[in-house]
Amino acid sequence: MRYIFKFPDIGEGLEEGKITEWYVEKGQSISAGDALLNMETDKVVTDIPSPKSGIIAQRYGAVGDTVKVGNALVEIEIEGESFEQADELPQATGKGEEVIEEKGFGVVGTMEVAGDGAYLPSSNEGLAAVEHKQAHTRKVLATPVARALAKERGIDINTVQGSGPAGRVTSKDIEKHTQIRSTEQAKSSERKTAYPSDQLHESVPISQIRKTIARNMLRSKQNTAHMSVMEEVEVSELVDARHKINERLKDVKISYLPFIIKAIAIALKNHPVLNAELDMEAERIIYKKYYNIGLAMDTDDGLVVPVIRNADKKSLVQLAKEISVFAEKAKTRKLTLDDMRDGTFTITSYGSIGGYFAVPVINYPQSAIFGIGRIADKPVIKDAAVVPGKVMPISMSVDHRIVDGGEVARFLNEVLEMLKEPMLILAYEGGQDEL
Repeated sequence: MRYIFKFPDIGEGLEEGKITEWYVEKGQSISAGDALLNMETDKVVTDIPSPKSGIIAQRYGAVGDTVKVGNALVEIEIEGESFEQADELPQATGKGEEVIEEKGFGVVGTMEVAGDGAYLPSSNEGLAAVEHKQAHTRKVLATPVARALAKERGIDINTVQGSGPAGRVTSKDIEKHTQIRSTEQAKSSERKTAYPSDQLHESVPISQIRKTIARNMLRSKQNTAHMSVMEEVEVSELVDARHKINERLKDVKISYLPFIIKAIAIALKNHPVLNAELDMEAERIIYKKYYNIGLAMDTDDGLVVPVIRNADKKSLVQLAKEISVFAEKAKTRKLTLDDMRDGTFTITSYGSIGGYFAVPVINYPQSAIFGIGRIADKPVIKDAAVVPGKVMPISMSVDHRIVDGGEVARFLNEVLEMLKEPMLILAYEGGQDEL
């Protein structure tokens, strides 16, 4: 019995992925949960596990190919039937084209939630297993010479238009197909080499992650009315509080980020429109009653935004540990899609690299993003005297369609007050109370 496993539809806007490495070969025995291949999607680079035990009858796509969600990845022989004819099954092109669906094939089923591992969640049902004979009810007619020639030249005979009786594929059809393919490849090569080839230029393909970043940034700017506000806050007490807490901690060290996350989560309860999104089609504002804070992280591959769920209910130490885990997973490309879904508000800390003020782009469809610059030594006025101070710059962008300037100011006042006097944050440590 055959089982066709498709690239699963896991939602979150995923449309395609690029094959970066195959772990299995045709004829290889596998167990459920074994990694089949590694794929780079627009959000993660991850292994995809097999949903079934059996023998690999066919792989679909080569390293470097792009596969659409819903296209076949592998065919698995479940009950040990011969799989020598697997090559006759419809092939995924690996270039984003749709796989031909045979009668009797099922659909990708409900998805499991990704765990802490690097695996992309697989389909619970995948493609319903079908009898071997059902999968071949639409066999292509071709002469033996044509089949041998197609195999020699690496041509999927299912893609060749036959000119013989009853549409039979002949050797002449294979020759014609070869010429057409060569012409297309030559044109493609010309397009690729149209850029300057001297040592002053370099043309490189865009990664899946970079494509998504570009698409999301443009979508945000086109679909929201960005308004930005900038402030400074004196955080000498916060610096001291963090230092004293870290002196007592053994297993983890706290950065300023847990304090900021906590302050924002508390303030969002009093300013719910900043934790909402606008649905223009339905003409409604959707208020989120949970506080999932996304953290924009810079990696070698581009920007990723893991999400701390229910941040308002977590202690500073819990937040610090979760941030550390996400930072390591981002660095080693182990973030899962589940790590990055369902955010309601985003924080970006460009100050860790050296920036001061910025105009952050909203993580659409959220309504706001909070930017943190580097803490600087500056003179400040205290008790009518000029004294040395620690000043943190804040930049915040909001969707002006639903967030008014006054609401931004009130929200910032509340957050900055807590950062200036961190005891206000500690008073609600681990709890759900509101100020």
